[in-house]
Amino acid sequence: MTKAIIVHQTGGPEQLSFEDHSVGEPGPGQVKLRQTAIGLNFIDTYQRSGLYPMQTPFVAGNEGAGVITALGEGVTDFKIGDRVAYQGQIGAYATERLAAAERMVPIPKGIDDQTAAAIMLKGLTAYYLLRKTWPLAKGETILWHAAAGGVGQIATQWAKALGATVIATAGSAEKLELARAQGCDHVINYRTEDFAARVKEITGGKGVDVVYDGVGKATFEGSLDCLRPRGLMASFGNASGVVSIPDITVLSRKGSLYVTRPTTLHYLSTREALLEGAQELFAAITNGSIKVNIGKTFPLSQAADAHRALEGRETTGSVVLLP
Repeated sequence: MTKAIIVHQTGGPEQLSFEDHSVGEPGPGQVKLRQTAIGLNFIDTYQRSGLYPMQTPFVAGNEGAGVITALGEGVTDFKIGDRVAYQGQIGAYATERLAAAERMVPIPKGIDDQTAAAIMLKGLTAYYLLRKTWPLAKGETILWHAAAGGVGQIATQWAKALGATVIATAGSAEKLELARAQGCDHVINYRTEDFAARVKEITGGKGVDVVYDGVGKATFEGSLDCLRPRGLMASFGNASGVVSIPDITVLSRKGSLYVTRPTTLHYLSTREALLEGAQELFAAITNGSIKVNIGKTFPLSQAADAHRALEGRETTGSVVLLP
């Protein structure tokens, strides 16, 4: 019998129940994993709370790494003992699990399991935002909110490696120092400063080419004021609440702006797209463009405490659960 974090009804972190859990054997196209590390992400909290509706009960979590212990019928790309990582496969908060083989990514030598578990969802989010949603070009200027978070630390380093000027926000002096240390050109405390006014000051009134915003409701309107005419607002998270645009003409008034709400589901829907993104991500880590910061680890049994820390903005970098 294995252990898992099961959500029987949606709500607060107290709904994360550490229980015995039967896994069984892999079916056609599946692999069985002994998990070694599990990534923590805001989407986990959205599913647990009911913001993103889920059928209960369910095993929480969307990202992890481990070793293949059994193969289902028709699986030929892997063998028992292979180290793999994945994202977007609900059921990650478990010591063992079954998963679709086509969504597994081989972990290259030189990258440990905790790093792999920490970067699959966050790193591939950074990948599609910087390389696909708006293919970032050398000399462009971006604003990245919550730059000290898991996605933010990966993405701002990557953006600098691509030749962009990076303006970053964070909510404390400590987090601003982290953003500076990872190479951000300008840092702004969005809790104490008017970040839109500061962006206009930094850019000489021009505004930025792209705003990347995983914070949501608290920063959305101000972010529109940071964009140059025909710039892009990429809203990819709702840490402070869900964004709504009751009057779409605000986009024309502020400069014929573009707004998108992208997800990994649509950017990495095929195995080919998944492997392409993972290859670029792993290459950026191995060549030193990205240094992964695992800010904290928790035992899997303490997943509720990990959720409280994440939602309370008490974490920096990536957080990993250890089975």
